[in-house]
Amino acid sequence: MAIMATLLTPPPHTMSGPARVCVASRPFALPLPYYYRRVEDGVALGVEQPRGDAERGGTRMMGTKGRDFAPLVNVSLEDLVPATHFYRHVERTLDLSFVRALVAPCYAAGGRPSIDPVVFFKLQVVLFFEGLHSERQLMRVVADRLSVRWYLGYDLGEALPDHSSLTKIRERYGVDTFRRFFDAIVEQCRAARLVWGKELYADATQVDANASLDSLMPRFAVEAHLQTLFGPGEASPGKGDTDTADDSIASVSENLPIATPDTTRQDRAPSNERRPDWIARTGEPMREETHGRYQRRADFVVSTSDPDATPMRRKGGWGTHLGYHTHTVVDGGKARIILQSLVTPSEVMENQPFLDLLWRVCFRWRLRPRHVTGDTTYGTSDIIKAVEDAGIRAYVPLPDWDARTPFFGQGAFTYDATRDLLTCPHGDELRRSEANSTARYVMYQAPASSCNACPLKPRCTTSKKGRRVCRSVDEDYLDRVRGYHETAAYQKAMNKRKVWVEPLYAEAKDWHGLRRFRLRGLWKVNCEALVTTTGQNLKRLLSKRGWGRRPWPSGAPSGMIARAMSPCTVPT
Repeated sequence: MAIMATLLTPPPHTMSGPARVCVASRPFALPLPYYYRRVEDGVALGVEQPRGDAERGGTRMMGTKGRDFAPLVNVSLEDLVPATHFYRHVERTLDLSFVRALVAPCYAAGGRPSIDPVVFFKLQVVLFFEGLHSERQLMRVVADRLSVRWYLGYDLGEALPDHSSLTKIRERYGVDTFRRFFDAIVEQCRAARLVWGKELYADATQVDANASLDSLMPRFAVEAHLQTLFGPGEASPGKGDTDTADDSIASVSENLPIATPDTTRQDRAPSNERRPDWIARTGEPMREETHGRYQRRADFVVSTSDPDATPMRRKGGWGTHLGYHTHTVVDGGKARIILQSLVTPSEVMENQPFLDLLWRVCFRWRLRPRHVTGDTTYGTSDIIKAVEDAGIRAYVPLPDWDARTPFFGQGAFTYDATRDLLTCPHGDELRRSEANSTARYVMYQAPASSCNACPLKPRCTTSKKGRRVCRSVDEDYLDRVRGYHETAAYQKAMNKRKVWVEPLYAEAKDWHGLRRFRLRGLWKVNCEALVTTTGQNLKRLLSKRGWGRRPWPSGAPSGMIARAMSPCTVPT
């Protein structure tokens, strides 16, 4: 039953007796000091008040507010924003004038002046802190909030930029500019001593794409349609300035002040050409490369809404969705500064772009970490060998292949390095039979006569040709990592990883909208992820510089809970 009740305070001269309330001509007594006026099922319930001097005079003590607005005269927006407002702290502690130098190559020498790049990136900061999900909603908030207008530098009567201008500016800048903006904020965090650099933590998380499974179509049909529209050899639209970023990175790499012998360049050139540069390609995989008979599902289907999003199976059995993987490298200091971020299609495993991210972090910020920590996905021989050769300890769990078979695993066989052979639990020798340089393993096999006569054969193998054991070429590195597992430093790093990286993902998803990308396209979602990670670093940087009370949702709940649980004090 719909009930609307309004609490009225009685006049002072009516506090001496009860009031008379009429409900469908049935009076009942209502104790003072409260009067109620209710509307129940469309029937008005009136309150009969004793006649007093105010009513006999024809006036009441209830005030009414009219909507009369006078034109503003000599009113400054500077006076309307409180001195302790959050955006005043941001304006005072964060100088974004450096972005003009970042985007200067994107503008021509003549023509109509554009929107100030500082205003554009301030709008990205507002988009992050206000938790907004579109440029259209952002500009509505800017038009409605005096504090945001003041932060952007727009007066009350000054026209604001159109929301479509923000989209065009983002396409003009491209992902390379957003990455340099992210690097500039990390550099300020480093100057503020928020980056420790002795420990690095790597992880990746799933983020849903702004597309549905119903948009999946056969890839050959979509590619044929695009070739009909744009012609063969034409670059598909919507890739942003990836080619421009590749050219700029290539030009920078050619001019590095490092003396590299020509022979070394020639030796490394074939492997460098085969290995994809994930950062330069903005996370785009090389679909022309295949490994054996394995074929990805994304090689057969493509989304017409977001062609770069690929089907991914959510963790925990929540079905299949279109999405991306967001890869991050986090510093081990107390501030938990995000040093690198990259978004790839969900078909790209977590460990594939890891080395590129790690080397860029070490080279860009001149870090020499003692160890790098990741989960089991990063425990591949290629990653472990590269990290250990660089003088960094690889704190990663290794998959337990022995527990996946009822027979003797590789751990049950003893390797003799001087004779290059394996010894089985019964004491027989397994000699080297073949080697695969591409897969980087060596195969050892026991004689068939020895295995068939061995009493432990039911626990070892069912083959009549003798037991075969595959041993990695980099097994020495794997043994070194297994030795780390017994140390207290490794256990501390694994426990620290649980509370260092995962809460950052929870913060980005629950508070800043990273659970689902709002943009479409690989380079655009990279821009969106870079804005989010930059905002997370900004929160730590502004907190270090003293930014006052934090806005919702990063500081308000904790402040409310702290005040609610604190004991009440009586001022003296």
